Amino acid sequence: MLARALSGLFLLSSLLFAYDAPAKAPNVLFLFADYQRPDTIAAFANEVIKTPNLDALVKRGFTFDNAYCMGSTVGAVCNPSRHMMHSGMSLYRYKSAKPTDGMGAVMRRAGYVTYHQSKRGKTAQAFHKEFEFSSYLNDGQERRSGHHGRAAADNAIAFLAQKWDREKPLFMYIGFAGPHDPRVAAQEWLDLYEREEISLPPNFKPFHAINNGWMTGRDEKLAPWPRTEADTRKQLHEYYGCISSIDHHIGRIITKLKELDEYENTIVVFSADHGLAVGSHGLFGKQNLYEHSMGAPLVFAGPGVPHGSSSAFAYLYDIFPTLCDMTGAKTPSGLDGQSLAPVIKGENEGVRDTVFLAYEQGQRAVRHGDWKLYRFPLVNHTLLFNLRDDPHEMRNLGEDNTEKVAEMMSRLAAQQKHFADPHPHTSTAPGEAKIDLSFFKNPGAPRKNKPRRKNQ
Repeated sequence: MLARALSGLFLLSSLLFAYDAPAKAPNVLFLFADYQRPDTIAAFANEVIKTPNLDALVKRGFTFDNAYCMGSTVGAVCNPSRHMMHSGMSLYRYKSAKPTDGMGAVMRRAGYVTYHQSKRGKTAQAFHKEFEFSSYLNDGQERRSGHHGRAAADNAIAFLAQKWDREKPLFMYIGFAGPHDPRVAAQEWLDLYEREEISLPPNFKPFHAINNGWMTGRDEKLAPWPRTEADTRKQLHEYYGCISSIDHHIGRIITKLKELDEYENTIVVFSADHGLAVGSHGLFGKQNLYEHSMGAPLVFAGPGVPHGSSSAFAYLYDIFPTLCDMTGAKTPSGLDGQSLAPVIKGENEGVRDTVFLAYEQGQRAVRHGDWKLYRFPLVNHTLLFNLRDDPHEMRNLGEDNTEKVAEMMSRLAAQQKHFADPHPHTSTAPGEAKIDLSFFKNPGAPRKNKPRRKNQ
């Protein structure tokens, strides 16, 4: 009787294992947008934007609602973001990472056919060279074509149509050149929207009255001062059109995988290097630490991935070890990134309880639970937000919560030490925090408190 029972259990476990295990390791299609805000997918309660293919991905996959780019040491935030993501290392450590321990190299050693394609500028080219098949887009041509994502999709589909070794799993990384500016959208994408129906961000402002050290940087010159509703709505229209174009071409890639009978065994990841202000808080660029700029969409879908979402804190550099876990590839030792697979499986609620963000020397932020402290070290100015009650960061609670400010400043200092941030969060000779707003009415005129690119 016992032997028969044990035999039955063995047979049952064998059947379950056979059911769960695919014939080969899962393929991976990693789609990475350039400058896409975390709220620009219709399935994320954006009632205006048209993203049917990303919506389908969200509806069958697992979403991280609090995914972040850690920040940047330079104006081109996309450069450190990509280096962190490919290396699995944090902002002040990624330069010591070896490309031979990067995502492309690791997946290749794990037996994958590895394909890379992305924009050429501001990327992690040493890491890209570790992919078996690697190529670059003409960034400017792609963005001015009116069809963001088309060239990347054409190339990816052509590769899939070739007789690549289908006995091996495929790791395909596609880094789109958009919706980075210049945001030229063909009329067919603009026609998806009625401009007057496009809502301004809830935190739209004509000015950002705090000197963040980057008030006249490149991205901030893409719109007039003061920011106007008409111009902001126009730029959002073009931004949304470019995103809809990318969404369409993502759909083409997925359709090809389905034609090849590979889609059901493909883990699809969608994310972006960072977000963008586009009028929020009176800003237009990504060189700030508000949620709209350092936040990014992050979705996993495919075999073994349940439908759901999590409020767990994630960094983009967690994607690398997560994919190692999901595919069985060996995770390199010493990564700063942590696998999110236990969260996806429902085994853990999160992998960290605090998020640290940094931009150059002039901006630092820390988030713990619902609370977020935003510090401007070069002008010794502090903002405190409760993101549960104020997700758009519109109400500074710092003046009435001095104990919470002190607690969060302590957390900030601890995070700076942990991540080897070399810059202090307080200046001994601070500049003026408030900006002379008359500058924005006549940017060419001299002003005592004219905001500078860097406030040193």
